[in-house]
Amino acid sequence: MINKIGNFSFKNNRNTFIIAELSANHNHDFNIAVKTIEAAAKAGADAIKTQTYTADTITIDCDNEYFQIKQGAIWDGKTLYQLYKEAYTPWDWQPKLKKIAEKLGLIFFSSPFDFTAVDFLEKMQVPAYKIASFEITDIPLIEYVAKKGKPIIISTGIATIEDIQLAVDTCLKADNKQIALLKCTSSYPAPIDEANLLTIPDLEKRFNITPGLSDHTISNTVSVAAVALGARIIEKHFILDRSMGGPDATFSVEPKEFTELVNNIRVVEKAIGKVSYNLSPKTIKSREFSRSLFVIKDIKAGEVFTNENVRSIRPGYGLHPKYLNEILGKKALKNIKKGTPISLTLIN
Repeated sequence: MINKIGNFSFKNNRNTFIIAELSANHNHDFNIAVKTIEAAAKAGADAIKTQTYTADTITIDCDNEYFQIKQGAIWDGKTLYQLYKEAYTPWDWQPKLKKIAEKLGLIFFSSPFDFTAVDFLEKMQVPAYKIASFEITDIPLIEYVAKKGKPIIISTGIATIEDIQLAVDTCLKADNKQIALLKCTSSYPAPIDEANLLTIPDLEKRFNITPGLSDHTISNTVSVAAVALGARIIEKHFILDRSMGGPDATFSVEPKEFTELVNNIRVVEKAIGKVSYNLSPKTIKSREFSRSLFVIKDIKAGEVFTNENVRSIRPGYGLHPKYLNEILGKKALKNIKKGTPISLTLIN
């Protein structure tokens, strides 16, 4: 379980940690990256996340069949090297972006894709690490990250349950219990009917971790529903304007949509509340409209209470309806007018 990332506490509040994923949505323009971070802060994000790799650290420049993208995805027709050459975030930007983000009150961290990226991010003193879905099987990388002793958030998009268990065990073996697992569908965009959000509470129960969602759907509904089911972390790709294009544009949300997402999540957090059967002052007041026993026909002293002169009706100022059978057949101590709530002082 994660207790804290930066100044965000998971332990002392029920707030959801909402991450805006910058990814490739800067189109290799530093000013766009800055404006995106500013927009994320304004939209209510808690954190901005980048990805730390180069085409050469994540793959090799090769165009044989193994390196051609043919997944029926938006990137088909490119090689892996071409995609990552287009999508990577220049490393020399990242310390500058971190400073800008932190001045805006955002937590800045990243997904490393090899040991050199981890070393680079360590020098930047990031407060946490994210392991991308496709790196969940890179056990040496997970071990290297886990040994840094910082919170580690792992997406499970392409993972079998055995993959997840191995990743968690690797962290625990490295004496790092600060683990979050994000339910993720590694399709871009992701079909809503493949979200399987009930996996989120199962992840928490099965692996004793902080649960969350990395959401690649094109709506906010899935993320909001995930929070209702116990997600403590939501990650969503963020872009200034989808018309800018780029590798991740089609499944990224714009500032207005992200603001709506944050607002809806905050409403759901309030609605979730806690397990409670106590009545609020407003609800206690509303009990005045519940059922109770009333005289519905004038009764003379000594007259017997029957179903003809006593009923369970609204409002709730009389005796509880559970006493009706005990009252029937007994006599009135005095004259009682129609509309009088039944009380013990009226019964002989």
